[in-house]
Amino acid sequence: MIRSGTPPEGAHVPSRRTVLAATMGVTASLAVGGTAHADDKRLRSLISRMTLPEKVGQLFVMRVYGHSATAPDQADIDANLSEIGVRTAAEMIAKYHVGGIIYFAWAHNTRDPHQIADLSNGIQKASLSRPRGLPVLVATDQEHGIVCRIGAPATLFPGAMAIGAGGSLGDARTLGRISGAELRAMGVNQDYSPDADVNVNPANPVIGVRSFGADPDAVAGLVAAEVKGYQSSHVAATAKHFPGHGDTAVDSHFGFPVIMHSREVWEALDAVPFRAAVKAGIDSIMTAHIMVPALDDSGDPATLSHPILTGILRGELGYDGVVITDSLQMEGVRQKYGDDRVPVLALKAGVDQLLNPPSLDVAWNAVLKAVQGGELTEARLDESILRVLRLKARLGLFEDAYADRAGVDRTVGTGAHLAAAARIAERTTTLLVNSAGLLPLSRRTHGKVLVVGADPASPSGTTGPPTGVLAAALGELGFTATARSTGTEPSASVVSAAVAAAREADAVVVATYNVTASGSQKTLVQQLVATGKPVVAVAVRNPYDVAQLPSVSAYLASYSWTDVELRAAARVIAGRVRPRGKLPVAVRRADDPTQVLYPVGHGLSY
Repeated sequence: MIRSGTPPEGAHVPSRRTVLAATMGVTASLAVGGTAHADDKRLRSLISRMTLPEKVGQLFVMRVYGHSATAPDQADIDANLSEIGVRTAAEMIAKYHVGGIIYFAWAHNTRDPHQIADLSNGIQKASLSRPRGLPVLVATDQEHGIVCRIGAPATLFPGAMAIGAGGSLGDARTLGRISGAELRAMGVNQDYSPDADVNVNPANPVIGVRSFGADPDAVAGLVAAEVKGYQSSHVAATAKHFPGHGDTAVDSHFGFPVIMHSREVWEALDAVPFRAAVKAGIDSIMTAHIMVPALDDSGDPATLSHPILTGILRGELGYDGVVITDSLQMEGVRQKYGDDRVPVLALKAGVDQLLNPPSLDVAWNAVLKAVQGGELTEARLDESILRVLRLKARLGLFEDAYADRAGVDRTVGTGAHLAAAARIAERTTTLLVNSAGLLPLSRRTHGKVLVVGADPASPSGTTGPPTGVLAAALGELGFTATARSTGTEPSASVVSAAVAAAREADAVVVATYNVTASGSQKTLVQQLVATGKPVVAVAVRNPYDVAQLPSVSAYLASYSWTDVELRAAARVIAGRVRPRGKLPVAVRRADDPTQVLYPVGHGLSY
């Protein structure tokens, strides 16, 4: 699948001989029987020839704007100049020697599979063509579900909580294997997935359905399975967010969460999936910008905590792979220290990769000056660089870092992959309520269906809108379905129009998105129910919505609003497949949160 290919703009790819020369003979010692085996003596020899600026650069993974490594659009050149002080990815590599680059859709890195492969090749060429050039770790957040940077025509799978509802280790491993194969075909070799957090707080604003669930043992099994799937496709998996971000009501992008778990609770809950990931041979682990006083009472976030990263993760859990920070742009890591101190303190704590600092120039120079001034030793940098190079060797990047167009065509979004994703999605849809056996919906008695509700933006920018997808899917299944988007906060006039339309339908399907006790989504659904028409609700994000709407005749949880999950929900509504998902989290009563409404494992069928 991965072979030397032609990078973007028709530029010449360094020949295999050139690459071997650029990496000073390391490749020959690493490739044994077609598999990369780290030879620390050779890697240390390589490190010893690196300049200090080159060493500093290897520790950074940075964003960059543009679809091309050398010829991005002018708007992306302007953004790069403003934020990074360079015009292109190639210039960033030349100036800062970065060891990794992260892709985002909003940075215009992910237009389509061939473009992504060309960008990846351009990045590798820019780095490997340098003196002592090294292959680059090209990374992204392809969690699937609500966090997905690369969209269709790549295969999109249900997210983690949906996989948790399905409960199949085989499905989790298949997801990792197929997603990993498609990423690698596009030149992406490190994925910041799976999420190993145990989500026990329904109010969690940042994890939620990104977690496999609330049962630590179930989460651990699915994490390990997905890790094995990704790494079987030669993509580095990344368990996140250590030491566990599942019990917080604060989003670390915007604040500083504090987790008040005792050491005993942490061991029994949060630590379990990370231990499983380590046992499964996880390539990298991402830190959390959270404070856990029971693990470190200094007031520092875990990302900057030596007791947590070196004492617990490395010492107690026995992990010696790559440790990467969560994005250093996030407020959770910036509140206590300045942007010049954060990268230095992270390295002192035990981190190996510094992800996406607000200013690469500030962070890079801070690390350089810390070594020159004696706060950090060059030997400390060498420890982390060795781990990073071991990972690059294990992924086979010294042997061949390039993608090719034939590999993209053979691998990305194939019919077999799309069919596998659809089958997995069918096993995740969870039926929570089915009063009087309303579902499956009959075309004879309820042939005219109105689909209304929230239409959140596509996680990848390539799917949706949810009401349109549901209506189209029901139409393909023989219903006459009409879509009417009402949004996440419908106005009184929007609610009135939807209710009027409902009176002309035989049944209503409503997509709900994080319903609150006082929100207008709740008003919409209540007024739809009051028409007397059967109402089927689909929670397209958190399954906790059902607690706010006890009068709905039937309630499904799809755990996300990507097309693959919504189409599966439509097939369940129509009775083409029976619901098989089981709640991986408990849903508590809205009027008394101390009481469980639907326990872990709840799920109806027919």
